[in-house]
Amino acid sequence: MTADTASSLLQTPLHALHQEVGARMVPFAGYAMPLQYPLGLLKEHLHTRKAAGLFDVSHMGQIAVRARSGDLTDAARALETVLPIDVLGLKPGRQRYGFFTTQGGGILDDLMLANLGDHYLLIVNAANKAAGLAHLLDAIGTACTVEPVERALIALQGPGAEAALARHLPAVAEMRFMDARPIAFAGEEGVAVRSGYTGEDGFEIALPAESALALARALLADAEVKPIGLGARDSLRLEAGLCLHGSDIDHETSPVEAGLSWAIPKVRRRGGARAGGFPGAERILAELADGPARLRVGLKPEGRTPVRAGAALYEAADAPEAVGRVTSGGFGPSLDGPIAMGVLPSALAMPGIQVFAEVRGQRLPCAVVPLPFRPAGFKRS
Repeated sequence: MTADTASSLLQTPLHALHQEVGARMVPFAGYAMPLQYPLGLLKEHLHTRKAAGLFDVSHMGQIAVRARSGDLTDAARALETVLPIDVLGLKPGRQRYGFFTTQGGGILDDLMLANLGDHYLLIVNAANKAAGLAHLLDAIGTACTVEPVERALIALQGPGAEAALARHLPAVAEMRFMDARPIAFAGEEGVAVRSGYTGEDGFEIALPAESALALARALLADAEVKPIGLGARDSLRLEAGLCLHGSDIDHETSPVEAGLSWAIPKVRRRGGARAGGFPGAERILAELADGPARLRVGLKPEGRTPVRAGAALYEAADAPEAVGRVTSGGFGPSLDGPIAMGVLPSALAMPGIQVFAEVRGQRLPCAVVPLPFRPAGFKRS
């Protein structure tokens, strides 16, 4: 990264810490972000799987939504006009995955939504946070206040995350997957949720800048905790079968095509008490009932050659026309081999089917496999 590039980028509150521990910084979503640390991408990935990895995700957007009436139910009803999920049924202290949909039934952005008792907190993708804020203001700004929350956000992920974080915030040990609760550290208030983007147990902690930096330093003093960059974050989420907006999901891909139907409950589907009422409902509800034309799938390439995003997929080695494409792909360190995700016609989107990916002019065989590539380690009870 050149000096000119670096000077034009935003910095997270943990920027100085990244430099202290030797991060290789790269531009990402308008920020200078750590790609990897001296440990290296492969070891960072494997360390997160066996112990605990600390991620700086302060570039992501945090948005608070409150009902102007003071009644949280009014905010829930407003949010259900832009999200095809059950917001009204989300209890205080709980979080849920969701997505903004387009009028055509695609995905504007995917996000996390937490009920914090007196307001909802949305965590949106870094590249989409300005658009997400504008979308909410335009759609529900009359009924709700919609305000960005200027805080740092760190994620501690891995089987050792609970023990490491509980040494500083003992109450987090009582939390289960998708719990959200207020916390305080170094005299400042914030929020902790038990979730993440790796498929492992873990937490995301939102705090004011100085206290987040203090917590990050305290966590990194633990031998079980290592700093983890964007490179390993991507390989971890790929192994977990999690979508990346702009790659696996986008404005054209519906939640049903993306394999995210599980996030749309019966109450929002045809015949449900609050069916539809969100952008793109006609297409999405039809696909839920009748099935989509294509689906996101897991792919396991034969051999050791990685298959990258954008590679065309063919039904046969000599087929003249592509039937799909790879949306994410790379090396899965936990699996010691290449893995990928892609979109295929529904008739081919079944485990055991063989397709062929075009890599540097050659057709490489890939097996369609279930997602995720490895079991999740969430603490559900």
